[in-house]
Amino acid sequence: MSRTEWTIHAPVEQVFEVLADGWTYSDWVVGTAHIRDVDPQWPKTGTKLHHTVGMWPLTRSHETEVLECEPPVRLALKPKLWPLGELVVVLTLVAQSAGTTRVVLVEEFTDGPMRAARNKLNDLLLHARNREALRRLADLAENRR
Repeated sequence: MSRTEWTIHAPVEQVFEVLADGWTYSDWVVGTAHIRDVDPQWPKTGTKLHHTVGMWPLTRSHETEVLECEPPVRLALKPKLWPLGELVVVLTLVAQSAGTTRVVLVEEFTDGPMRAARNKLNDLLLHARNREALRRLADLAENRR
């Protein structure tokens, strides 16, 4: 399991606006190359984001389903990244002083070969990937108009 935290200099509502815009995911989720479609009710529980991962010509079409949504403080997602497996990703937003938000991202493989291969090295790789993702999310949220 990887747990990554980042402080974003924007209010919780502004950060959640980015999460609620499924079309932005390829801008901040590391490894997502293209958003193909977003269900109209995203991020309502059960809706899906349809995306492409990888670098051309080694790309795959996948989807991410919303498991739980509590605007503006929590979003739980289930990305499918076969052949690596499936994950559960939980983003928790905590309001802090002066209009800043602490984002806690917890990610864990729940199915597939990466679940079986869970070790400290994999956790470190996920953590590094998630630090970059949260840095990108911060850029989008802090500069959102």
